Amino acid sequence: MSVAHADDADDYSRPTGETYHAEKALPSGDFYTGQWRDSLPHGHGKYLWTDGCMYVGEWHRGKTMGKGRFSWPSGATYEGDFKNGYMDGKGTYIDSSGDLYRGSWVMNLRHGQGTKSYVNGDCYDGEWRRGLQDGHGRYQWKNENHYIGQWKNGTMNGNGTMIWSNGNRYDGSWEDSAPKGNGTFRWSDGSFYVGVWSKDPEEQNGTYYPTTASGNFEWQPQQVFCVDLSECVVCTCQRIPVLPSQKMPVWYGSSESSSGNKTKSSGSSERPRRRSVDGRVSNGEMELRNNGSGYLQVDDTESNRSSPLRPLRIQPAKKQGQTISKGHKNYDLMLNLQLGIRHSVGRPAPATSLDLKASAFDPKEKLWTKFPSEGSKYTPPHQSVEFKWKDYCPVVFRTLRKLFNVDAADYMLSICGNDALRELSSPGKSGSFFYLTNDDGYMIKTMKKAETKVLIRMLPAYYNHVRACENTLVTKFFGLHCVKLTGTAQKKVRFVIMGNLFCTGHSIHRRFDLKGSSHGRLTTKPESEIDPNTTLKDLDLNFIFRLQKNWFQEFCRQVDKDCEFLEQERIMDYSLLVGLHFREASKDSATPTSGARTPTGNPDSGNPRLSRADMDRFLLDASKLASIKLGINMPARVERTMRRSDCENQLVGEPTGEFYDVILYFGVIDILQDYDISKKLEHAYKSMQYDPTSISAVDPKQYSRRFKDFIFKIFAEDT
Repeated sequence: MSVAHADDADDYSRPTGETYHAEKALPSGDFYTGQWRDSLPHGHGKYLWTDGCMYVGEWHRGKTMGKGRFSWPSGATYEGDFKNGYMDGKGTYIDSSGDLYRGSWVMNLRHGQGTKSYVNGDCYDGEWRRGLQDGHGRYQWKNENHYIGQWKNGTMNGNGTMIWSNGNRYDGSWEDSAPKGNGTFRWSDGSFYVGVWSKDPEEQNGTYYPTTASGNFEWQPQQVFCVDLSECVVCTCQRIPVLPSQKMPVWYGSSESSSGNKTKSSGSSERPRRRSVDGRVSNGEMELRNNGSGYLQVDDTESNRSSPLRPLRIQPAKKQGQTISKGHKNYDLMLNLQLGIRHSVGRPAPATSLDLKASAFDPKEKLWTKFPSEGSKYTPPHQSVEFKWKDYCPVVFRTLRKLFNVDAADYMLSICGNDALRELSSPGKSGSFFYLTNDDGYMIKTMKKAETKVLIRMLPAYYNHVRACENTLVTKFFGLHCVKLTGTAQKKVRFVIMGNLFCTGHSIHRRFDLKGSSHGRLTTKPESEIDPNTTLKDLDLNFIFRLQKNWFQEFCRQVDKDCEFLEQERIMDYSLLVGLHFREASKDSATPTSGARTPTGNPDSGNPRLSRADMDRFLLDASKLASIKLGINMPARVERTMRRSDCENQLVGEPTGEFYDVILYFGVIDILQDYDISKKLEHAYKSMQYDPTSISAVDPKQYSRRFKDFIFKIFAEDT
């Protein structure tokens, strides 16, 4: 990225805001000719780089914006829409080999509906997501074989149909561009084979139905993988070597420049105002530093007095919970839990299809195992007390772990390894206790009998929902178990194993539990005791979360689907748990927050943001791109808000224009509370004392509507 010196005498002689034709030979050797206004390209213009790249098209205040054409020295071209320097909108890209893509783009990535024609004669027409085929699409090979169906991350994945030019076809499930799961292979003569498909011959199982008695009984299903599909290889997309947004110059003398000099067009002699992650504002002289107590603070008392907002105080996060060591009251329970998990997950089991039978969800489908201290034929000896172990719907939860791509060995190692669990300092409002694995990968919650019944009741619908919605925000459940102590106590402890939303290399600096109600939705802790592990509530929220366009659209669709599912299951009182990692805090704090590298913005800019070069590197880095999912590791911006003093229960404050770059984590939690008699009584009682619309205990339909209305106010598209 180059810095272009745009100032000359002609700019000073013209009135501010006047557009005229100019030719600019820049010190870097680049050349611009076209419309010019206030020391910036504005209108139609042509920019030629010294390396041979060229852009011809529309500009807006120094950035490519609107219709344009970008060409590379290799012969590759893009013609279509630009936005803020990015290929964004509708456009056609022809790479140096001759492959052509025509369709939708979002921030330099193929995203949306598009058609890709390969120079070898292959063609794909369908949906794209983040640069790869994803969604529904049709791929045709040059030999006229074609596939119609679902795609995921550039591979045939989901339900689909492959039709060969000789008339044979396969209808069924796919995974990684190969049949996997239930499917039917049909020959042109009418013969067919129905069964469960897999590249592993031991998992393959099915029946062959010939049309005549002299059918091909020597045929083997593995021939489909090694013969029929051998020529059906999906072509990859050539990587764009240099993105147009990476070539955009930073115009010296503009408000976008990182030099900190005045903007000539504005006529102002002031240095640009600067905001730190603390939210304080100054004229560029203040210094962000660590004050020795773990907080980030600013040496600028004058700006503190003039600022209408209280400063944000960001502390380094610490690990939650107390390690359960020998002597802890729940030490034996932890040992029992680890022994049981090791037994359940390690028990040999046949390969399961994702298409489960109804019997697998039967509430009576459970396994009891006795664990005597001296051991048995099936269990090892142990130092804990004798206990019984129960697995609820084991086949379902084993399949859920498979669906969520949880490796059995990693799962056991995380929960049952040498490291002890950590107990959170205080139980939740429900009276349940929470435990974290040492690697923060999983959270274990003790359950009431009523919650266990709700989960088992809704398990079929839950399974179908998470299977259909890859990006669902609802809690991921991996196992449901019970420990029953023998002897006089006969104590039963039921617990569920869930994914930990905040399992990340980034420190979580702020966390919010949001319901959309106002009664009792303010933290009771004094401000001096609030730290990164404090869960704040609706009336503590002072941010609006701004997502990129494509992520915001996907977020809205998924919230609608998840709320519809919870409403149908008569669930209420759930929350959206949101965690924020401030990127500026990672960069400026002297206290290390994690070993993970976090992208940072320009410290001298008015609004700290991720630089375009960093964003492009982030989007092109396959490992980082793969780690970004809806609600997980999402780069975003938050805008600070301030509530009016005359409105005590104002849920959403007024935007202040102060922005911060963050990494977002969020998901829907506490989804096991149905609208039972106790909640109906709570609703009736509190409605007589408070505004009925402000309390949490309301009918699931009303709860869903109120929850969505609130969430769609605090999440917005970043424009």
